Amino acid sequence: MSDEVHAYTIRLELVDEPGELLRALEPIANNGGNLLSIFHERGNLTPRGHIPVEVDMEATPERFDDIVDALRDAGVNVIQAGAERYSEELTLLLVGNLVQTDLSNTLSRIQDGTDASVTDVALSAPQGTDNGASARLRLATQSGETAAVLDTIREVAAEKDLRVVEPLTTGGEA
Repeated sequence: MSDEVHAYTIRLELVDEPGELLRALEPIANNGGNLLSIFHERGNLTPRGHIPVEVDMEATPERFDDIVDALRDAGVNVIQAGAERYSEELTLLLVGNLVQTDLSNTLSRIQDGTDASVTDVALSAPQGTDNGASARLRLATQSGETAAVLDTIREVAAEKDLRVVEPLTTGGEA
């Protein structure tokens, strides 16, 4: 492995409880990571109701792998970890019985089955959740992965009898 230090970004989801940020930073310090910045978005919540935290740090590639493993071993939810940040954004709509088919499960399956991160969700159910709803999803993904992300979303939506209103263009360009 290289002894050269690189900059990395780790995106985490933390429960809103005292001590959670410190618990997430300990594996970084204990494995030789040098913190550059921490962006703790306490005013925002992820689709799962957790607090997003972005940590910029420096480490050797070997130490970075150890840090990510230590975070996961400590039960910290690592959403994204790597030198390359997400470079494409994708916005689409899901329409149907979103609440009855467990929207949280749908979002988890999309994130777990792809290289995408759900960055924003807006749910609309003007006639009540029993009559169907729509959710606008904003996802961030790495360059070149948009087609694979859409394939996974289509599969999950088909299983749950949801409609997908896809963007006219990919990569977040109008």
